Amino acid sequence: MSIDIPLFKLQDAWRECERHVYHLIHALSAINRFSPLTGDGMDLLTDEQVQDIDQFILRYTKLQDTMGSRLFNSILNYLYEPVENRPMLDVLHRLEKLGLMDSAEKWMEVRLVRNRFAHDYANDPEKNAAQLNIAFASAINLYNMLISIRTWFTNAYPKLELGKELPEIPGNWSVFES
Repeated sequence: MSIDIPLFKLQDAWRECERHVYHLIHALSAINRFSPLTGDGMDLLTDEQVQDIDQFILRYTKLQDTMGSRLFNSILNYLYEPVENRPMLDVLHRLEKLGLMDSAEKWMEVRLVRNRFAHDYANDPEKNAAQLNIAFASAINLYNMLISIRTWFTNAYPKLELGKELPEIPGNWSVFES
């Protein structure tokens, strides 16, 4: 029995994304109870609420990194698309052209959001709160990108076992919508 290495790498990257999404959704469900954040409210957060935000930051960052560094390349390798040494923007445009991603620009926006909320402005809690609120909404964009990828593979390769279904976003997340 031979191992299909591109398929194995694709499935492995997908499973890693699944783990991050699961914990990201858990964190956002907790954060939903005290959102949107405000500058004044940042000083009033409980230790548990700070931990929920920290978990969100960690999982958002890890999910975005995994998608950008592993999943996208694994997809193109599985599809026998040349990906070696290609700039990220070329990879994104190819995924968009194939219909796996709605917009390469949307990914660049997600990356920018991540870079902005990763910084802690100790003297500007209002800015921290605003950046985190934007990031909460942006997490839904990451989730929707994964749903698009999942749907594309389900339609193009119905017998392919990509991984488990992604957990559903609870219906009460309107506070996070951008």
